[in-house]
Amino acid sequence: MAFGSFDNKSASHTVSEINMVPLIDVMLVLLVIFIITAPLLSHSIKINVPQATSQPVEQEPITIDLAVDAQGQLYWNEVAVSEAELTQKFAAEALREPQPELRIRADLNTRYEVLALIMSSAKAAGLKRLGFITRPGSKASPGESSAGNSPRLD
Repeated sequence: MAFGSFDNKSASHTVSEINMVPLIDVMLVLLVIFIITAPLLSHSIKINVPQATSQPVEQEPITIDLAVDAQGQLYWNEVAVSEAELTQKFAAEALREPQPELRIRADLNTRYEVLALIMSSAKAAGLKRLGFITRPGSKASPGESSAGNSPRLD
């Protein structure tokens, strides 16, 4: 963009200077704002706040192990339960404070439908903490079951 005078005689000559006036105006406005707000920032009210030291209460997190074998049989902390009992147990545990964590441990060949039903009934009961227990690094063939006959799946 060429800057020059309104004189057509000097139209071939352009001015390559930066107009500093708008920059100076902005700086002056900022300076005035800082001058006005600086005294407000240093204004404080002295309050005697009570001093207390507290130790955090060490609580053992409550966990519930829910095992599912390949046939869909459910085990609540290693004890076999039916689906009706499971929903009752979910409702009772949802009322506890603090709420326990439900850890689901499923066999490799467990149908997803069974796990989806367990998760939906836990959510319907009001349980908010849900986790899955897996075995890292173990790979079984698709026809191989990791459960055997025991309710323990790990």
